[in-house]
Amino acid sequence: MKLAEQHCHEGAPAMTPEDILASLAQVPGWGVEGHHLASVFSFRNFHETIAFVDALAAMIHEQDHHPVLTVSFKHCKVSYTTHSAGNTISTNDFISAARANAIYATTQAGA
Repeated sequence: MKLAEQHCHEGAPAMTPEDILASLAQVPGWGVEGHHLASVFSFRNFHETIAFVDALAAMIHEQDHHPVLTVSFKHCKVSYTTHSAGNTISTNDFISAARANAIYATTQAGA
């Protein structure tokens, strides 16, 4: 099953550095920043940025896995870490990253 089709689950354990590196190929555009999995999404204008944030918020609520969002005029940085796994990266972060990429692809398809 693809990551974007999976659901976050409570109690997801921390991933090993090797598992994190192996999983990065499944979420293009994402990278490790300290103990976070992060990506910056770019848009043509603020309206597109906020439309993405709105769509992302629905997914975040559904998955109950909340990132740090940094929103500016033409960009939205999304940064995930799993607090319950010791403030490090878990499979929930990769699931959410894949879902964010799918939302971005959908919003860009109409651009």
